Amino acid sequence: MFPKALLVRTALNAAARVAPGPTGRAVFHLFVRPAGRSRVKPAEERLLGVARIERIPVGGKEAVVYAWGDGRRPVLLVHGWSSRGSRLAAFAEALLDRGYSPVAFDAPGHGDAPGRASNIIEYRAIIRELHARYGDFEAVVAHSFGVSAALFALRDGVRAGRFVGISGVGSFALLTAWFQGAFGMSDRAMNAMRRHVERRLAPEEPGVWEHLDAGWRPGDLDAPLLLVHDASDAMVPIAHAHALRAARAERTRLVVTQGLGHSRILTDPQVLSEVVGFVTSGALPDQALGESTSSRASAVVSTRSRRAMPRSARA
Repeated sequence: MFPKALLVRTALNAAARVAPGPTGRAVFHLFVRPAGRSRVKPAEERLLGVARIERIPVGGKEAVVYAWGDGRRPVLLVHGWSSRGSRLAAFAEALLDRGYSPVAFDAPGHGDAPGRASNIIEYRAIIRELHARYGDFEAVVAHSFGVSAALFALRDGVRAGRFVGISGVGSFALLTAWFQGAFGMSDRAMNAMRRHVERRLAPEEPGVWEHLDAGWRPGDLDAPLLLVHDASDAMVPIAHAHALRAARAERTRLVVTQGLGHSRILTDPQVLSEVVGFVTSGALPDQALGESTSSRASAVVSTRSRRAMPRSARA
Protein backbone atom coordinates (compact mmCIF):
# COMPACT_ATOMS: atom_id res chain seq x y z
CA MET A 1 0.00 0.00 0.00
CA PHE A 2 1.28 3.52 -0.86
CA PRO A 3 2.37 5.66 2.11
CA LYS A 4 -0.45 8.18 1.56
CA ALA A 5 -3.07 5.43 1.40
CA LEU A 6 -1.61 3.84 4.52
CA LEU A 7 -1.81 7.16 6.32
CA VAL A 8 -5.45 7.66 5.25
CA ARG A 9 -6.38 4.15 6.37
CA THR A 10 -4.70 4.57 9.75
CA ALA A 11 -6.33 7.95 10.32
CA LEU A 12 -9.82 6.77 9.41
CA ASN A 13 -9.61 3.61 11.47
CA ALA A 14 -8.48 5.64 14.48
CA ALA A 15 -11.11 8.34 13.94
CA ALA A 16 -13.89 5.77 13.75
CA ARG A 17 -13.48 5.17 17.49
CA VAL A 18 -14.04 8.78 18.53
CA ALA A 19 -15.87 10.47 15.62
CA PRO A 20 -17.97 7.88 13.74
CA GLY A 21 -20.10 10.50 11.96
CA PRO A 22 -17.29 12.35 10.15
CA THR A 23 -15.45 9.06 9.64
CA GLY A 24 -18.45 7.49 7.94
CA ARG A 25 -18.70 10.45 5.59
CA ALA A 26 -14.98 10.31 4.78
CA VAL A 27 -14.99 6.55 4.12
CA PHE A 28 -18.08 6.96 1.93
CA HIS A 29 -16.39 9.66 -0.16
CA LEU A 30 -13.43 7.34 -0.66
CA PHE A 31 -15.75 4.49 -1.62
CA VAL A 32 -17.69 6.46 -4.28
CA ARG A 33 -14.77 8.16 -6.02
CA PRO A 34 -13.98 6.64 -9.45
CA ALA A 35 -10.47 5.39 -10.10
CA GLY A 36 -9.72 7.78 -12.93
CA ARG A 37 -11.81 9.05 -15.84
CA SER A 38 -12.32 6.95 -18.97
CA ARG A 39 -11.76 8.49 -22.38
CA VAL A 40 -13.63 7.82 -25.60
CA LYS A 41 -12.08 5.03 -27.65
CA PRO A 42 -11.65 5.43 -31.44
CA ALA A 43 -14.24 2.72 -32.11
CA GLU A 44 -16.80 4.73 -30.14
CA GLU A 45 -16.27 8.11 -31.77
CA ARG A 46 -18.51 7.66 -34.83
CA LEU A 47 -21.59 6.73 -32.83
CA LEU A 48 -21.05 9.51 -30.29
CA GLY A 49 -20.75 11.94 -33.18
CA VAL A 50 -24.37 11.33 -34.22
CA ALA A 51 -25.85 11.23 -30.71
CA ARG A 52 -28.24 13.82 -29.31
CA ILE A 53 -26.42 15.06 -26.21
CA GLU A 54 -27.85 16.90 -23.24
CA ARG A 55 -27.07 17.45 -19.57
CA ILE A 56 -29.51 16.69 -16.78
CA PRO A 57 -29.28 17.65 -13.10
CA VAL A 58 -28.84 14.95 -10.46
CA GLY A 59 -28.32 15.64 -6.77
CA GLY A 60 -26.73 19.04 -7.35
CA LYS A 61 -24.49 17.58 -10.06
CA GLU A 62 -24.89 16.85 -13.77
CA ALA A 63 -25.09 13.74 -15.89
CA VAL A 64 -24.51 13.68 -19.64
CA VAL A 65 -27.15 11.83 -21.70
CA TYR A 66 -26.66 10.36 -25.19
CA ALA A 67 -29.70 9.40 -27.27
CA TRP A 68 -30.15 7.87 -30.71
CA GLY A 69 -33.13 6.97 -32.88
CA ASP A 70 -36.62 8.43 -32.98
CA GLY A 71 -37.52 7.73 -29.36
CA ARG A 72 -39.62 4.65 -30.05
CA ARG A 73 -38.68 1.31 -28.46
CA PRO A 74 -36.13 2.85 -26.06
CA VAL A 75 -33.35 0.70 -24.62
CA LEU A 76 -31.37 2.01 -21.66
CA LEU A 77 -27.61 1.36 -21.50
CA VAL A 78 -25.98 1.67 -18.07
CA HIS A 79 -22.19 1.88 -17.70
CA GLY A 80 -20.07 0.56 -14.85
CA TRP A 81 -17.79 2.21 -12.31
CA SER A 82 -14.89 4.34 -13.59
CA SER A 83 -16.40 3.90 -17.05
CA ARG A 84 -18.64 5.84 -19.45
CA GLY A 85 -21.75 5.39 -21.59
CA SER A 86 -19.78 5.00 -24.81
CA ARG A 87 -18.36 1.67 -23.60
CA LEU A 88 -21.70 0.16 -24.61
CA ALA A 89 -21.49 1.64 -28.13
CA ALA A 90 -21.47 -1.77 -29.85
CA PHE A 91 -24.86 -2.60 -28.34
CA ALA A 92 -26.23 0.87 -29.08
CA GLU A 93 -25.24 0.64 -32.74
CA ALA A 94 -26.64 -2.86 -33.21
CA LEU A 95 -29.94 -1.94 -31.57
CA LEU A 96 -30.18 1.32 -33.51
CA ASP A 97 -29.80 -0.63 -36.76
CA ARG A 98 -32.76 -2.79 -35.70
CA GLY A 99 -35.11 0.14 -35.10
CA TYR A 100 -34.59 0.65 -31.38
CA SER A 101 -33.74 3.95 -29.67
CA PRO A 102 -30.71 3.48 -27.37
CA VAL A 103 -30.17 5.88 -24.49
CA ALA A 104 -26.92 6.04 -22.50
CA PHE A 105 -25.41 8.41 -19.96
CA ASP A 106 -22.24 9.40 -18.15
CA ALA A 107 -22.85 9.52 -14.39
CA PRO A 108 -21.30 12.39 -12.42
CA GLY A 109 -17.52 12.01 -12.21
CA HIS A 110 -17.53 9.65 -15.21
CA GLY A 111 -16.88 10.19 -18.90
CA ASP A 112 -17.71 13.77 -19.91
CA ALA A 113 -19.88 14.49 -16.86
CA PRO A 114 -18.46 17.01 -14.37
CA GLY A 115 -17.79 16.16 -10.76
CA ARG A 116 -15.47 13.85 -8.86
CA ALA A 117 -17.78 11.11 -7.60
CA SER A 118 -21.13 9.41 -7.92
CA ASN A 119 -23.08 6.69 -6.14
CA ILE A 120 -25.87 4.18 -6.64
CA ILE A 121 -28.52 6.65 -5.42
CA GLU A 122 -27.50 9.09 -8.15
CA TYR A 123 -27.49 6.33 -10.77
CA ARG A 124 -31.05 5.52 -9.74
CA ALA A 125 -32.07 9.18 -9.98
CA ILE A 126 -30.68 9.39 -13.52
CA ILE A 127 -32.46 6.20 -14.57
CA ARG A 128 -35.72 7.45 -13.05
CA GLU A 129 -35.44 10.71 -14.97
CA LEU A 130 -34.76 8.92 -18.26
CA HIS A 131 -37.72 6.60 -17.60
CA ALA A 132 -39.93 9.65 -17.05
CA ARG A 133 -38.74 11.11 -20.36
CA TYR A 134 -38.76 8.03 -22.58
CA GLY A 135 -41.38 5.82 -20.96
CA ASP A 136 -41.05 2.13 -20.27
CA PHE A 137 -37.86 0.68 -21.70
CA GLU A 138 -37.97 -2.21 -24.12
CA ALA A 139 -34.88 -3.43 -22.29
CA VAL A 140 -32.05 -2.37 -20.03
CA VAL A 141 -28.48 -3.45 -20.83
CA ALA A 142 -26.07 -2.82 -17.96
CA HIS A 143 -22.42 -3.53 -17.26
CA SER A 144 -20.54 -4.12 -14.01
CA PHE A 145 -21.63 -1.76 -11.20
CA GLY A 146 -24.35 -0.55 -13.57
CA VAL A 147 -26.10 -3.90 -13.09
CA SER A 148 -26.66 -3.28 -9.37
CA ALA A 149 -27.66 0.34 -10.02
CA ALA A 150 -30.12 -0.57 -12.76
CA LEU A 151 -31.74 -3.35 -10.72
CA PHE A 152 -32.02 -0.92 -7.81
CA ALA A 153 -34.02 1.41 -10.08
CA LEU A 154 -36.09 -1.37 -11.62
CA ARG A 155 -37.23 -2.47 -8.17
CA ASP A 156 -38.32 1.09 -7.49
CA GLY A 157 -40.81 1.92 -10.21
CA VAL A 158 -38.74 1.96 -13.40
CA ARG A 159 -40.14 -0.56 -15.89
CA ALA A 160 -38.41 -2.56 -18.62
CA GLY A 161 -39.46 -5.54 -20.74
CA ARG A 162 -36.10 -7.31 -20.45
CA PHE A 163 -32.87 -6.99 -18.54
CA VAL A 164 -29.30 -7.84 -19.54
CA GLY A 165 -26.54 -7.83 -16.93
CA ILE A 166 -22.97 -8.13 -18.24
CA SER A 167 -20.10 -8.73 -15.81
CA GLY A 168 -22.50 -7.56 -13.17
CA VAL A 169 -22.01 -6.76 -9.50
CA GLY A 170 -24.68 -8.98 -8.01
CA SER A 171 -23.80 -8.70 -4.33
CA PHE A 172 -23.24 -5.40 -2.56
CA ALA A 173 -21.88 -7.35 0.39
CA LEU A 174 -19.11 -8.80 -1.80
CA LEU A 175 -18.41 -5.34 -3.17
CA THR A 176 -18.01 -3.70 0.23
CA ALA A 177 -15.99 -6.67 1.51
CA TRP A 178 -13.51 -6.12 -1.31
CA PHE A 179 -13.33 -2.39 -0.54
CA GLN A 180 -12.72 -3.10 3.14
CA GLY A 181 -9.94 -5.56 2.37
CA ALA A 182 -8.31 -3.46 -0.35
CA PHE A 183 -8.19 -0.31 1.77
CA GLY A 184 -7.63 -2.00 5.12
CA MET A 185 -10.71 -0.48 6.74
CA SER A 186 -11.76 -1.68 10.17
CA ASP A 187 -15.22 -3.04 10.90
CA ARG A 188 -15.87 0.08 12.94
CA ALA A 189 -15.03 2.34 9.98
CA MET A 190 -17.22 0.29 7.63
CA ASN A 191 -20.12 0.43 10.08
CA ALA A 192 -19.69 4.19 10.24
CA MET A 193 -19.96 4.37 6.44
CA ARG A 194 -23.07 2.22 6.51
CA ARG A 195 -24.73 4.51 9.05
CA HIS A 196 -23.78 7.53 6.91
CA VAL A 197 -25.54 6.00 3.90
CA GLU A 198 -28.63 5.16 5.92
CA ARG A 199 -28.90 8.49 7.77
CA ARG A 200 -27.58 11.01 5.26
CA LEU A 201 -27.80 9.63 1.76
CA ALA A 202 -31.25 8.04 1.93
CA PRO A 203 -32.87 8.91 5.29
CA GLU A 204 -36.36 8.43 3.83
CA GLU A 205 -35.63 4.79 2.95
CA PRO A 206 -35.35 2.60 6.05
CA GLY A 207 -33.08 -0.39 5.47
CA VAL A 208 -31.67 1.10 2.26
CA TRP A 209 -28.32 -0.66 2.76
CA GLU A 210 -29.96 -4.07 2.26
CA HIS A 211 -31.91 -2.70 -0.72
CA LEU A 212 -28.68 -1.96 -2.56
CA ASP A 213 -27.97 -5.65 -3.08
CA ALA A 214 -29.00 -6.76 -6.57
CA GLY A 215 -30.61 -9.89 -5.14
CA TRP A 216 -32.92 -8.04 -2.76
CA ARG A 217 -36.65 -8.68 -3.31
CA PRO A 218 -36.17 -10.50 -6.63
CA GLY A 219 -39.91 -10.90 -7.02
CA ASP A 220 -40.26 -7.16 -7.64
CA LEU A 221 -38.74 -7.62 -11.10
CA ASP A 222 -40.80 -9.83 -13.39
CA ALA A 223 -38.84 -9.14 -16.58
CA PRO A 224 -36.75 -12.01 -17.99
CA LEU A 225 -33.01 -11.69 -17.33
CA LEU A 226 -29.95 -12.57 -19.37
CA LEU A 227 -26.69 -12.64 -17.43
CA VAL A 228 -23.37 -12.77 -19.27
CA HIS A 229 -20.16 -13.20 -17.29
CA ASP A 230 -16.63 -14.33 -18.02
CA ALA A 231 -15.13 -17.13 -15.93
CA SER A 232 -11.80 -15.29 -15.76
CA ASP A 233 -13.19 -11.86 -14.83
CA ALA A 234 -10.69 -10.51 -12.30
CA MET A 235 -12.62 -7.32 -11.57
CA VAL A 236 -16.00 -8.84 -10.75
CA PRO A 237 -15.60 -12.58 -10.15
CA ILE A 238 -18.24 -14.91 -11.51
CA ALA A 239 -19.41 -15.53 -7.94
CA HIS A 240 -21.46 -12.35 -8.41
CA ALA A 241 -23.32 -13.84 -11.38
CA HIS A 242 -24.07 -17.03 -9.48
CA ALA A 243 -25.29 -15.01 -6.49
CA LEU A 244 -27.60 -12.97 -8.69
CA ARG A 245 -28.95 -16.00 -10.50
CA ALA A 246 -29.47 -17.88 -7.24
CA ALA A 247 -31.60 -15.01 -5.96
CA ARG A 248 -33.79 -15.11 -9.04
CA ALA A 249 -33.56 -18.51 -10.69
CA GLU A 250 -36.85 -18.27 -12.55
CA ARG A 251 -36.79 -16.63 -15.96
CA THR A 252 -33.04 -16.09 -15.81
CA ARG A 253 -30.43 -17.37 -18.22
CA LEU A 254 -26.72 -17.29 -17.44
CA VAL A 255 -24.19 -17.40 -20.27
CA VAL A 256 -20.58 -17.89 -19.20
CA THR A 257 -17.69 -17.02 -21.52
CA GLN A 258 -13.97 -17.72 -21.21
CA GLY A 259 -11.01 -15.46 -21.88
CA LEU A 260 -12.91 -12.19 -22.39
CA GLY A 261 -12.30 -10.70 -18.96
CA HIS A 262 -14.24 -7.75 -17.60
CA SER A 263 -14.05 -5.28 -20.50
CA ARG A 264 -13.46 -7.12 -23.78
CA ILE A 265 -16.76 -8.91 -23.20
CA LEU A 266 -18.47 -5.65 -24.28
CA THR A 267 -17.11 -5.87 -27.82
CA ASP A 268 -17.10 -9.63 -28.42
CA PRO A 269 -19.22 -10.48 -31.51
CA GLN A 270 -20.79 -13.57 -29.95
CA VAL A 271 -21.76 -11.72 -26.78
CA LEU A 272 -23.19 -8.92 -28.91
CA SER A 273 -25.24 -11.48 -30.86
CA GLU A 274 -26.51 -13.13 -27.66
CA VAL A 275 -27.55 -9.84 -26.10
CA VAL A 276 -29.17 -8.30 -29.17
CA GLY A 277 -31.00 -11.54 -29.90
CA PHE A 278 -32.36 -11.61 -26.36
CA VAL A 279 -33.47 -7.97 -26.46
CA THR A 280 -35.15 -8.21 -29.85
CA SER A 281 -36.82 -11.62 -29.51
CA GLY A 282 -40.51 -11.68 -28.77
CA ALA A 283 -40.46 -14.66 -26.44
CA LEU A 284 -38.39 -15.93 -23.56
CA PRO A 285 -35.46 -18.03 -24.83
CA ASP A 286 -35.80 -21.80 -24.48
CA GLN A 287 -32.80 -21.89 -22.15
CA ALA A 288 -34.06 -19.09 -19.92
CA LEU A 289 -34.80 -21.36 -16.97
CA GLY A 290 -31.26 -22.67 -16.71
CA GLU A 291 -27.62 -21.98 -17.27
CA SER A 292 -26.01 -22.20 -20.69
CA THR A 293 -22.71 -21.75 -22.44
CA SER A 294 -21.67 -19.48 -25.25
CA SER A 295 -21.80 -21.09 -28.67
CA ARG A 296 -18.39 -19.64 -29.51
CA ALA A 297 -15.92 -22.45 -28.93
CA SER A 298 -13.07 -20.19 -27.87
CA ALA A 299 -15.29 -18.54 -25.27
CA VAL A 300 -17.02 -21.56 -23.79
CA VAL A 301 -16.80 -22.70 -20.20
CA SER A 302 -19.16 -25.19 -18.63
CA THR A 303 -21.28 -23.43 -16.03
CA ARG A 304 -21.87 -26.74 -14.33
CA SER A 305 -18.28 -27.04 -13.08
CA ARG A 306 -17.68 -24.83 -10.07
CA ARG A 307 -14.05 -23.79 -10.03
CA ALA A 308 -12.42 -21.82 -7.25
CA MET A 309 -13.56 -18.22 -7.31
CA PRO A 310 -11.13 -15.33 -6.93
CA ARG A 311 -11.71 -12.73 -4.28
CA SER A 312 -14.25 -10.07 -5.05
CA ALA A 313 -13.17 -6.77 -6.54
CA ARG A 314 -14.85 -3.51 -7.24
CA ALA A 315 -16.33 -2.90 -10.69
